[in-house]
Amino acid sequence: MKQKIWMQLAALVLLAINARAQNYDEALVPKYVLPQVLKTNKGGNVKNIKVWEQTRRPELLKLFEDNVYGEMPHDFDSIRYQLIHQDAVAMGGRATLKEVDIRVYRLRQSVTIHLVMFTPAHKKAPPLFLLINNRGRNNADPTRTNKTEFWPAEQVIDSGYAIAAFHVSDLAPDNKTHYADGVMRLYPEQLKAANGMKAIGAWAWGASRVMDYLQTDQTIDAKRIGVVGHSRGGKTALWTMAEDPRFAMCFASCSGNTGAALSRRLFGETIQKINATFPYWFCDNYKKYDNHEDELPVDQHELIALSAPRPVYTTNATKDLWADPKGSFLSVKAAAPVWALYKIKSKLPAQLPPANTPSAQPPLGYHLREGIHDLTAYDWDKFIRFANYQYQHQ
Repeated sequence: MKQKIWMQLAALVLLAINARAQNYDEALVPKYVLPQVLKTNKGGNVKNIKVWEQTRRPELLKLFEDNVYGEMPHDFDSIRYQLIHQDAVAMGGRATLKEVDIRVYRLRQSVTIHLVMFTPAHKKAPPLFLLINNRGRNNADPTRTNKTEFWPAEQVIDSGYAIAAFHVSDLAPDNKTHYADGVMRLYPEQLKAANGMKAIGAWAWGASRVMDYLQTDQTIDAKRIGVVGHSRGGKTALWTMAEDPRFAMCFASCSGNTGAALSRRLFGETIQKINATFPYWFCDNYKKYDNHEDELPVDQHELIALSAPRPVYTTNATKDLWADPKGSFLSVKAAAPVWALYKIKSKLPAQLPPANTPSAQPPLGYHLREGIHDLTAYDWDKFIRFANYQYQHQ
């Protein structure tokens, strides 16, 4: 009898955990206290840019490395670039196509990142959008036989920007069985470390290697490159911005848990749920915070803050509560005091805006789009508007 009662209690506990992982009711969001982005580990207040850049920012970066995304290795033996295809009259003469293989070597191993890039014809050194492609390779089809809103190359080219993409599977296949078959072969020590990077870190590492190449390409402006990602790619884009100051701005679409959304709200996807479903995305230490969000020394507003003073644009969709639209908006709002240190005022509204009412003026942009978890032409249109405003007012 007692055993039966204990089994029932255990079942109720598991049910409670699973229910918490799927909360879509604002009334069930617990009271929470966010870590203070402008308070150092020793309790000091950050009142100026010097303390932020020399003390608080490095502290936060280290906390995210040790507890969430893993360390980002920076050493490698060599890197080589090979132009494998070029078409000077792509898109009916509106653009030039380049396909470049970026090969990185370490420990007698190598990994190759295949980059697809279009630049607008007759425009000298335009800004560029770099997509971290976490869907099928055909979403960045160099032949343009297959066109999707996920990577609308024509729309971006016609707006005067260059556009490029690489696929995450070149760095780490997106599955728990083979994720270590890419970059991790170059850094086997990361697999053994509790704070070693996994797939998200590998994809961000790859974005930085693409940046290494782009800095050598005179046909684009390497000082005006925005990194773009959707869903897990959005998480990666935000982490890329934190780790690599060479990127000028970030666009994170529907990035959700461990992206833009606040973990402590326990709305939609939770740390426990994401670690259970994707155990190979984050460092092993992150699993310590399954169902213990309050013990995590950081929250996602501080990830966003690591981009300051560079602009960040985040999005959500009305039918994508799993990614917690309100929590994502609140996260961006909570990061704004860091931009204020730089005398850059946020233009975000006081409350979560209605659907299809974008706030697209830097330094912090946001919109809630009608529809499902996706990256659409609507989103890209707002990204372009946001970038236009930033570059025209620099």
